[in-house]
Amino acid sequence: MSPLLSAQSSSSASDTIWPSLKRAIAASPGFHRWVLERGLDANAKDPVLEGLIRAYLRQTLDTLAY
Repeated sequence: MSPLLSAQSSSSASDTIWPSLKRAIAASPGFHRWVLERGLDANAKDPVLEGLIRAYLRQTLDTLAY
């Protein structure tokens, strides 16, 4: 398989998975706790919610990598 086709199918899979993953993260107790600790709005709508989820994931991964 060519790298271009591989990248396209990877992008397609990401586009399919990301909305479900985003909903699961937004509903998780860890995310709710993280939002409350920062005084943020857990009921934010896209694109604000997506930004919060990305920040949460980034911080979580940084903490795990530490």
